[in-house]
Amino acid sequence: MKKRMSRAGKIATVPFLIAVALLFFSFLPAEKPSPSNSVSSTAAVASSSISNSARHAFSFADSSRLNLLYDSLQLANLGLSAQAYHKAITGFLNLVETGSVPNPGVLSIIDFSLPSTQKRLFIVDTYNGRLLFSTLVAHGRNSGGLMATRFSNRRNSLMSSLGFYLTGSAFIGKHGYSMRLEGMEKGFNDNVFSRAIIMHPAGYVSEDHIRQWGFLGRSEGCPAIPEKVDSSIIDAIRDGSCLFIYSPDKRYLLQSTLAS
Repeated sequence: MKKRMSRAGKIATVPFLIAVALLFFSFLPAEKPSPSNSVSSTAAVASSSISNSARHAFSFADSSRLNLLYDSLQLANLGLSAQAYHKAITGFLNLVETGSVPNPGVLSIIDFSLPSTQKRLFIVDTYNGRLLFSTLVAHGRNSGGLMATRFSNRRNSLMSSLGFYLTGSAFIGKHGYSMRLEGMEKGFNDNVFSRAIIMHPAGYVSEDHIRQWGFLGRSEGCPAIPEKVDSSIIDAIRDGSCLFIYSPDKRYLLQSTLAS
C-alpha cells in the first residue's frame, strides 16, 4: 500500500512541475530589438512578423507613452512642432495597428513647417524613448526656397510629397548610398516610386551651403540628407520603418485619414 501511494505521489508531482515551469516562462520579459544597433538587427526587425495581439498592445498601451516623449525628449526646444509630432504618432499607431509597419521600433519625422536652415529631420527610437538623430533635410526645388510651401504627388513636379511613408531597402545609386521609399497615402505620395523619390545624401545639404546661399540646396522632390550621416541614418531606418513628412498644409490636414 505504501509503495502504491509513493508511486501515485510521484505521478501527481510531474504535471504539477510542468505547470510551475509553464507559469514561470510565461512571466519572462520579451526582448525587443533595438533599431539603432546595426543593419542586421534592423533587417531582423523588418523580417519578423508581428501578431495581431502584439500590434493591438503596441498601439493602445504605448500611445500615451509615445505622446509624452515630445516633452521628455525636449523636442520643442529642438524646433519640432507639437502638431507635427502628434500627427506623426497618430498615423504611426494607425499603421502599426493594421500591420503595415514591419519595423515599428523607429519613427522618422520631417517637419516642413521649419525653414531649411534648421534641423528638421527627427528620428525617434520608439522602443527605448531616445532621439537617434536631428539633422538637416532638403525639400523639392519647386516646393519653395527657404520654406517648403507647395507640395505635389505628380511626376516631374520637382516638389516634395506630404504624408506617411514606409522605408524600403538600401542601395548604391547615382547619389551614393540611398534608400527607397513607399508612399502610404493615396493622392498625396503614392506616386513616389514612379517619381523615383528616394532618401539620398547630397552635398548641398550642409551648413556650408547655408552660409553661402542663406538656405539649403533643394532636390527634385527627394528628402536629401547630409553626406556625413547618410549611412548612419539609412541603416537605422531602412527596411520597413515609418517616415512622416509634415506641413501645416490645409488640404493634407483635412483629407489625410492616417493623421486624423
